[in-house]
Amino acid sequence: MCPTTEDITLPKPDYKINFLQACLSANILTFGTYTLKSGRQSPYFFNAGSFQDADLLNAIATAYAHTIVDFLAENPHVPRPDVLFGPAYKGIPLACCALLELRRIDSTKWGQVKYSFNRKEKKDHGEGGGIVGAALRDANVFVIDDVVTAGTAMRETIEIVKREGGKVVGFVVAVDRMEKMPNANANDDDDEPRPSAMGQIRREYGIPTASIVTLDNLIDLLGVRGSEQDMERLQDYRRRYLASD
Repeated sequence: MCPTTEDITLPKPDYKINFLQACLSANILTFGTYTLKSGRQSPYFFNAGSFQDADLLNAIATAYAHTIVDFLAENPHVPRPDVLFGPAYKGIPLACCALLELRRIDSTKWGQVKYSFNRKEKKDHGEGGGIVGAALRDANVFVIDDVVTAGTAMRETIEIVKREGGKVVGFVVAVDRMEKMPNANANDDDDEPRPSAMGQIRREYGIPTASIVTLDNLIDLLGVRGSEQDMERLQDYRRRYLASD
Protein backbone atom coordinates (compact mmCIF):
# COMPACT_ATOMS: atom_id res chain seq x y z
CA MET A 1 0.00 0.00 0.00
CA CYS A 2 1.39 3.41 -1.00
CA PRO A 3 1.94 6.10 1.63
CA THR A 4 -0.72 8.79 1.95
CA THR A 5 -0.37 12.53 1.46
CA GLU A 6 0.00 12.85 5.23
CA ASP A 7 3.14 10.68 5.12
CA ILE A 8 4.89 12.36 2.20
CA THR A 9 5.43 16.04 1.39
CA LEU A 10 4.83 16.91 -2.26
CA PRO A 11 7.28 19.28 -3.94
CA LYS A 12 6.42 22.96 -3.71
CA PRO A 13 5.63 25.33 -5.36
CA ASP A 14 2.82 24.13 -7.60
CA TYR A 15 4.75 24.49 -10.85
CA LYS A 16 6.99 21.63 -9.73
CA ILE A 17 4.01 19.33 -9.17
CA ASN A 18 2.42 20.38 -12.48
CA PHE A 19 5.70 19.72 -14.29
CA LEU A 20 6.09 16.25 -12.77
CA GLN A 21 2.48 15.35 -13.48
CA ALA A 22 2.88 16.42 -17.12
CA CYS A 23 6.03 14.30 -17.39
CA LEU A 24 4.32 11.25 -15.93
CA SER A 25 1.09 11.54 -17.90
CA ALA A 26 2.91 11.97 -21.24
CA ASN A 27 5.52 9.26 -20.53
CA ILE A 28 8.33 11.79 -20.59
CA LEU A 29 9.40 10.24 -17.30
CA THR A 30 9.31 6.48 -17.68
CA PHE A 31 10.23 3.60 -15.42
CA GLY A 32 12.00 0.36 -16.18
CA THR A 33 15.69 -0.43 -16.73
CA TYR A 34 17.76 2.01 -18.75
CA THR A 35 21.50 2.03 -19.45
CA LEU A 36 23.00 5.49 -18.98
CA LYS A 37 26.11 6.90 -20.65
CA SER A 38 27.92 6.12 -17.41
CA GLY A 39 27.01 2.43 -17.78
CA ARG A 40 24.72 2.47 -14.76
CA GLN A 41 21.36 0.76 -14.88
CA SER A 42 18.82 3.44 -14.01
CA PRO A 43 15.24 2.63 -12.96
CA TYR A 44 13.92 5.79 -14.63
CA PHE A 45 14.51 7.87 -17.74
CA PHE A 46 13.70 11.49 -18.58
CA ASN A 47 13.35 12.34 -22.27
CA ALA A 48 12.97 16.07 -22.94
CA GLY A 49 12.58 15.29 -26.64
CA SER A 50 9.07 14.04 -25.86
CA PHE A 51 7.74 17.55 -25.11
CA GLN A 52 6.14 17.46 -28.53
CA ASP A 53 2.89 19.42 -28.28
CA ALA A 54 1.95 22.92 -27.22
CA ASP A 55 0.47 21.93 -23.86
CA LEU A 56 3.61 20.04 -22.87
CA LEU A 57 5.87 22.85 -24.09
CA ASN A 58 3.81 25.24 -21.99
CA ALA A 59 4.30 23.02 -18.92
CA ILE A 60 8.08 22.87 -19.28
CA ALA A 61 8.40 26.54 -20.26
CA THR A 62 6.45 27.58 -17.17
CA ALA A 63 8.57 25.34 -14.95
CA TYR A 64 11.90 26.57 -16.35
CA ALA A 65 10.86 30.21 -16.20
CA HIS A 66 9.66 30.08 -12.60
CA THR A 67 12.73 28.09 -11.58
CA ILE A 68 14.95 30.83 -13.05
CA VAL A 69 12.93 33.60 -11.38
CA ASP A 70 13.07 31.82 -8.01
CA PHE A 71 16.78 31.07 -8.43
CA LEU A 72 17.64 34.72 -9.14
CA ALA A 73 15.52 35.90 -6.20
CA GLU A 74 17.35 33.48 -3.88
CA ASN A 75 20.77 34.40 -5.30
CA PRO A 76 20.81 38.21 -5.67
CA HIS A 77 24.57 38.17 -6.36
CA VAL A 78 23.90 36.38 -9.69
CA PRO A 79 23.31 38.93 -12.47
CA ARG A 80 20.20 38.65 -14.57
CA PRO A 81 21.32 37.07 -17.86
CA ASP A 82 21.72 38.90 -21.14
CA VAL A 83 21.35 35.63 -23.05
CA LEU A 84 19.65 32.27 -22.48
CA PHE A 85 21.75 29.61 -24.15
CA GLY A 86 20.38 26.23 -25.24
CA PRO A 87 23.05 23.63 -26.09
CA ALA A 88 22.32 21.70 -29.28
CA TYR A 89 20.11 19.91 -29.68
CA LYS A 90 17.59 19.42 -26.87
CA GLY A 91 18.53 22.68 -25.17
CA ILE A 92 17.47 24.75 -28.19
CA PRO A 93 13.65 24.59 -27.81
CA LEU A 94 14.00 24.67 -24.03
CA ALA A 95 15.79 28.04 -24.10
CA CYS A 96 13.34 29.47 -26.63
CA CYS A 97 10.16 28.50 -24.80
CA ALA A 98 11.58 29.46 -21.38
CA LEU A 99 12.48 32.94 -22.62
CA LEU A 100 8.99 33.49 -24.04
CA GLU A 101 7.48 32.52 -20.68
CA LEU A 102 9.90 34.79 -18.80
CA ARG A 103 8.77 37.69 -20.98
CA ARG A 104 5.15 36.82 -20.24
CA ILE A 105 5.91 36.91 -16.51
CA ASP A 106 7.69 40.29 -16.67
CA SER A 107 8.17 41.98 -20.05
CA THR A 108 10.05 44.89 -18.49
CA LYS A 109 12.78 42.67 -17.08
CA TRP A 110 12.91 40.01 -19.77
CA GLY A 111 11.70 41.67 -22.98
CA GLN A 112 15.20 42.50 -24.23
CA VAL A 113 16.94 39.31 -23.10
CA LYS A 114 18.19 37.27 -26.06
CA TYR A 115 18.73 33.60 -26.80
CA SER A 116 21.27 31.62 -28.77
CA PHE A 117 22.50 28.10 -29.36
CA ASN A 118 25.49 26.34 -30.84
CA ARG A 119 25.85 24.38 -34.03
CA LYS A 120 27.29 20.90 -33.82
CA GLU A 121 29.36 21.78 -36.88
CA LYS A 122 30.46 25.30 -37.83
CA LYS A 123 29.18 26.80 -41.08
CA ASP A 124 31.67 28.19 -43.59
CA HIS A 125 29.01 30.00 -45.64
CA GLY A 126 26.20 32.46 -44.99
CA GLU A 127 26.60 34.04 -41.59
CA GLY A 128 29.10 31.31 -40.71
CA GLY A 129 30.38 30.48 -37.27
CA GLY A 130 29.30 28.08 -34.58
CA ILE A 131 26.65 30.19 -32.79
CA VAL A 132 23.10 30.91 -33.95
CA GLY A 133 21.20 33.82 -32.41
CA ALA A 134 22.64 36.41 -30.05
CA ALA A 135 26.39 36.92 -29.88
CA LEU A 136 27.90 35.88 -26.57
CA ARG A 137 30.80 38.34 -26.32
CA ASP A 138 30.69 40.26 -23.01
CA ALA A 139 27.32 38.66 -22.19
CA ASN A 140 26.14 37.11 -18.95
CA VAL A 141 24.82 33.76 -20.08
CA PHE A 142 22.35 31.40 -18.41
CA VAL A 143 22.45 27.87 -19.78
CA ILE A 144 19.33 25.71 -20.03
CA ASP A 145 19.59 21.96 -20.57
CA ASP A 146 17.50 18.87 -19.85
CA VAL A 147 19.52 16.69 -17.46
CA VAL A 148 23.13 16.16 -16.40
CA THR A 149 24.62 12.77 -15.62
CA ALA A 150 28.39 12.80 -16.11
CA GLY A 151 28.84 16.54 -16.75
CA THR A 152 30.71 16.16 -20.06
CA ALA A 153 28.19 18.20 -22.08
CA MET A 154 28.04 20.76 -19.29
CA ARG A 155 31.78 21.36 -19.50
CA GLU A 156 31.66 21.55 -23.27
CA THR A 157 28.97 24.22 -23.08
CA ILE A 158 30.92 26.28 -20.55
CA GLU A 159 33.96 26.16 -22.84
CA ILE A 160 31.88 27.16 -25.89
CA VAL A 161 30.53 30.22 -24.09
CA LYS A 162 33.99 31.13 -22.80
CA ARG A 163 35.51 30.77 -26.28
CA GLU A 164 32.85 33.11 -27.66
CA GLY A 165 33.72 35.73 -25.06
CA GLY A 166 30.76 35.24 -22.73
CA LYS A 167 30.45 34.27 -19.08
CA VAL A 168 28.17 31.52 -17.76
CA VAL A 169 26.47 32.93 -14.65
CA GLY A 170 24.06 30.06 -14.06
CA PHE A 171 23.03 26.60 -15.24
CA VAL A 172 19.52 25.18 -14.95
CA VAL A 173 18.34 21.65 -15.78
CA ALA A 174 14.97 19.96 -15.63
CA VAL A 175 15.93 17.06 -13.36
CA ASP A 176 18.76 16.87 -10.83
CA ARG A 177 19.48 13.15 -10.60
CA MET A 178 21.40 13.70 -7.32
CA GLU A 179 23.75 10.82 -8.09
CA LYS A 180 27.48 10.73 -7.57
CA MET A 181 29.81 10.80 -10.53
CA PRO A 182 31.02 7.41 -11.80
CA ASN A 183 34.33 6.07 -10.56
CA ALA A 184 36.34 5.24 -13.66
CA ASN A 185 39.11 3.51 -11.72
CA ALA A 186 37.14 1.12 -9.55
CA ASN A 187 33.88 -0.66 -9.05
CA ASP A 188 31.14 1.93 -9.49
CA ASP A 189 29.24 0.35 -6.62
CA ASP A 190 31.90 1.37 -4.09
CA ASP A 191 30.84 3.24 -0.99
CA GLU A 192 33.21 6.16 -1.58
CA PRO A 193 31.51 9.58 -1.34
CA ARG A 194 31.69 11.63 -4.52
CA PRO A 195 29.91 14.77 -5.71
CA SER A 196 27.30 14.85 -8.44
CA ALA A 197 28.20 16.22 -11.86
CA MET A 198 26.38 19.45 -10.99
CA GLY A 199 28.17 19.63 -7.65
CA GLN A 200 31.52 19.15 -9.38
CA ILE A 201 30.70 21.96 -11.83
CA ARG A 202 29.83 24.26 -8.94
CA ARG A 203 33.12 23.38 -7.25
CA GLU A 204 35.29 23.45 -10.36
CA TYR A 205 33.92 26.55 -12.09
CA GLY A 206 32.14 28.41 -9.31
CA ILE A 207 28.93 28.44 -11.38
CA PRO A 208 25.67 28.20 -9.43
CA THR A 209 23.14 25.65 -10.64
CA ALA A 210 19.43 25.02 -10.29
CA SER A 211 16.89 22.40 -11.30
CA ILE A 212 13.13 22.31 -11.74
CA VAL A 213 12.89 19.12 -9.70
CA THR A 214 15.17 16.60 -8.03
CA LEU A 215 15.12 12.84 -7.61
CA ASP A 216 13.76 13.48 -4.11
CA ASN A 217 10.77 15.34 -5.59
CA LEU A 218 10.08 12.50 -8.00
CA ILE A 219 10.18 9.89 -5.23
CA ASP A 220 7.83 11.97 -3.08
CA LEU A 221 5.31 12.32 -5.90
CA LEU A 222 5.42 8.61 -6.71
CA GLY A 223 4.76 7.87 -3.07
CA VAL A 224 1.41 9.62 -3.32
CA ARG A 225 0.32 9.29 -6.94
CA GLY A 226 2.43 6.57 -8.52
CA SER A 227 3.53 2.99 -8.24
CA GLU A 228 4.90 1.77 -4.93
CA GLN A 229 7.23 -0.58 -6.81
CA ASP A 230 8.63 2.27 -8.91
CA MET A 231 9.06 4.41 -5.80
CA GLU A 232 10.97 1.65 -4.00
CA ARG A 233 13.27 1.07 -6.99
CA LEU A 234 14.09 4.79 -7.09
CA GLN A 235 14.74 4.79 -3.35
CA ASP A 236 17.15 1.85 -3.77
CA TYR A 237 18.92 3.66 -6.60
CA ARG A 238 19.22 6.81 -4.49
CA ARG A 239 20.71 4.85 -1.57
CA ARG A 240 23.20 3.22 -3.93
CA TYR A 241 24.40 6.29 -5.81
CA LEU A 242 23.48 9.36 -3.74
CA ALA A 243 26.01 12.16 -4.24
CA SER A 244 27.91 13.67 -1.33
CA ASP A 245 26.68 17.17 -2.14
